[in-house]
Amino acid sequence: MLKDKVAIVTGASSGIGRAAALLFAEEGAAVILNARGEKALHALAAEIGGKGGKAAVVAGDVVEEATHRQMVEIALSRFGGLDIAFNNAGAVGPYKPLADVTLFEWQQTVGTNLTSAFLGAAAQIPVMLERGGGSIIFTSTFVGTSVGIPGMGAYAASKAGLMGLVKGITADYGARGIRANALLPGGTDTPAAGDVAQKEWAAGLHALKRIADPQEIARAALFLAGPMASFVAGSALFADGGNAAVK
Repeated sequence: MLKDKVAIVTGASSGIGRAAALLFAEEGAAVILNARGEKALHALAAEIGGKGGKAAVVAGDVVEEATHRQMVEIALSRFGGLDIAFNNAGAVGPYKPLADVTLFEWQQTVGTNLTSAFLGAAAQIPVMLERGGGSIIFTSTFVGTSVGIPGMGAYAASKAGLMGLVKGITADYGARGIRANALLPGGTDTPAAGDVAQKEWAAGLHALKRIADPQEIARAALFLAGPMASFVAGSALFADGGNAAVK
């Protein structure tokens, strides 16, 4: 599905990002892997290479503009361009009632979840335009878009802001071949999902009464990245096990 395409995946060292990077590579894409943990990224790149795929590593924090510029430069120098960006990295931030959140905590959460998405898109779009367009995917969530959860106001605001970013990119660049969409997972079995009790609580929020395997969310990202979603732009794809439907 992604033969001869070039894709950036942030947050690729674990969870949804790792699953998406593996799947994109299996589908034929060359992938640029990003996260802060360099060791895990090199292990993933070796795994992809061992299966006949192509991968490059850019370790760095997505809150830094230089990280995104480096990924784009690697896409150009190693693989000739950029077609897909899965801007997936994020952080939950503080678990506190909103009035207890410090300005530093707020800025850190918004920076990781929303400003980083802007920085990624700003670096990625010009290079994609040189190829006649591309697909940009942001990982949002049901938190802040369909429901509020106590103690997660900063996270909800930053993730909901991605929906405005998606619409803005679509208005600016849709006619030039850029498809921007948000992927909204439900609870997913990743390191951020917590312990067994927390996973069981999260499962109860979903109509399917379970949380997702990361590969299930990766397949939704693959749909948005590939040609089957050629007329999907400016949208929010809920891959949330019916969570939003039963609130």
